[in-house]
Amino acid sequence: MTELKSYIDVINLKPLEMEVNAVSDTTKPSERAFETIECKPRRAYFFAKRVVDVAFSLAGLICLSPLFLVLSVLIFLDDPHGSPFFVQTRIGKDGREFKFYKFRSMVVNAEELLPQLMDKNERDGRTFKMKDDPRITRMGRFIRRTSIDELPQLLNVLKGDMSIVGPRPPLPREVETYSDYEMQRLMIKPGLTCYWQTLKHRHELSFEEWVDLDLKYIETCSPWVDIKLIFKTFSVIFEGRNC
Repeated sequence: MTELKSYIDVINLKPLEMEVNAVSDTTKPSERAFETIECKPRRAYFFAKRVVDVAFSLAGLICLSPLFLVLSVLIFLDDPHGSPFFVQTRIGKDGREFKFYKFRSMVVNAEELLPQLMDKNERDGRTFKMKDDPRITRMGRFIRRTSIDELPQLLNVLKGDMSIVGPRPPLPREVETYSDYEMQRLMIKPGLTCYWQTLKHRHELSFEEWVDLDLKYIETCSPWVDIKLIFKTFSVIFEGRNC
């Protein structure tokens, strides 16, 4: 990943012009005026963001530890062929690789079965999405529907690999296909949630629209935007629209 980091360090940043209603159900990317965006060096904001990340993730891990134990047992009983936790390599800020944690929601050999399902991919671009994915276990469907499978990523936030709010971390194979424009998603730490996760019909958006939303966050991120996105994410989860 050395070449990727070099690119991020030397990119000549310019502003991107687009219109996005971040916390509503409408997304209106306008015509791009530039191919690159600007991430302003707001040290105070990013320092405060890190303090909140550490406090929130540490408190969450402590408070949710009993739930982690119960879920681990239930996942193991549902499919005893592997660990209750799923560990995967993802790409973070500046192209750095890190170990990404989730509760396991698929069969153990899910990655080996993926090539057989690629012709059923329901999403364009670089990511894979299949509504009735046969690799998902019974317990996996429940924890995905409620977003419980994402809770172990609090450890990633505590370690500093991720933040609470930021673009979702891509897989190495996805990054290998990125254009220069899409590479800009790696300018800041990935997060648990961002604009895309707060939209009602987000699965209907194209990969390009998803990228536009992530880059819009990078350009406009602020404490107020982060707060709105966090509350909107909880709203989406409680309304049961997260599956």
